[in-house]
Amino acid sequence: MLFGLKINQIKKLLFVGIIVAFVSACKDDKPNVYRNFLSPMIGLNVPVGNEFETKIQFGKEKKVDSVIYLIDSTKVATKTDTSAIKLKTEGLKLGSHIITAKIYEGTYAEDLTTNINVLAAQAPVEYTYKVIKTLPHDTSSYVEGLEYHDGFFYESAGDYGHSSLRKVEPSTGKIVQSTPVDKQYFAEGITIIGDKIIQLTYREKVGFVYDKATLKKLSEFSYTTGREGWGLAFDGEKVLNTDGSNTIFFLDKDKYNRIGSIDVYDNKGPIQNLNELEVIDGKIYANVYTTNEILIINPENGAVEGRINLTGIFPSDYFITEDQRANNVLNGIAYDQATKRLFVTGKKWPHIYQIQISKK
Repeated sequence: MLFGLKINQIKKLLFVGIIVAFVSACKDDKPNVYRNFLSPMIGLNVPVGNEFETKIQFGKEKKVDSVIYLIDSTKVATKTDTSAIKLKTEGLKLGSHIITAKIYEGTYAEDLTTNINVLAAQAPVEYTYKVIKTLPHDTSSYVEGLEYHDGFFYESAGDYGHSSLRKVEPSTGKIVQSTPVDKQYFAEGITIIGDKIIQLTYREKVGFVYDKATLKKLSEFSYTTGREGWGLAFDGEKVLNTDGSNTIFFLDKDKYNRIGSIDVYDNKGPIQNLNELEVIDGKIYANVYTTNEILIINPENGAVEGRINLTGIFPSDYFITEDQRANNVLNGIAYDQATKRLFVTGKKWPHIYQIQISKK
């Protein structure tokens, strides 16, 4: 699901704003002055690290004392005229940014705005995979979250009336411990923080905290960060969270409230439907829901640095009906930090696969 303002919506809003500013200008004491950005055009795509040209038109017959340029709310440059200037994108988060020119003529001031979209600087590195080992998996589990800790898989199984938190023996697929989730909840992603397991719910705006040793529920917390609860991971300092958009939220590890975020882009645009998460060697691995892809993401700026194509890992004819094939998709990433083993699975799949990835 896609949330927030889409880029096209931003373009429309900015276009309307420019038209309104122009109409208003015809009514003030400075008639016949055409004001707009000549560059960048609304919605210009700029690879992160690149410069872009900024130039405004403000009426040749009018004297301009100074122009202050801002990216979002940060002042980045000042000029004494409206000639072109180069602005930098280095250090910016990926995504849409508002460019403002504050133009001063004596005591008169006016703001002009446009926007750019900052994209990843390079195309993602393409990876393929090799199956190292095939492990059994309970086909009743609609996998929403998967973790590997201390020799066991910890799994969040979803769906109303069938949700649970499980501890599973990898070699046999046997459920060692299990705690059911009330049928009013659809269990979603999990992550482990010390001796606790954190679990989200889909649309119920609540999360659960469990004791890792017993899987006993200890407490609940309000989840209001995303429109829906999807994936979770822990990087040792903060919790990472998805809601089905192209945003990865950062949550406080103790209070689970939002403390930051990044928007995920490749060199072409935003990547929506981010779901299951894992942190591996400082990078974020994210399953793209309903696809056979896992992305490798830079946690600092949201750039997609790699793409793992897992097409063919699971037989396409295993599920019979079209509905089964549409719903029982890849969704589950776990990593054994001690032995550097990577595991993947899917909803109601009969196997968990240990894989090794390599560049194509």
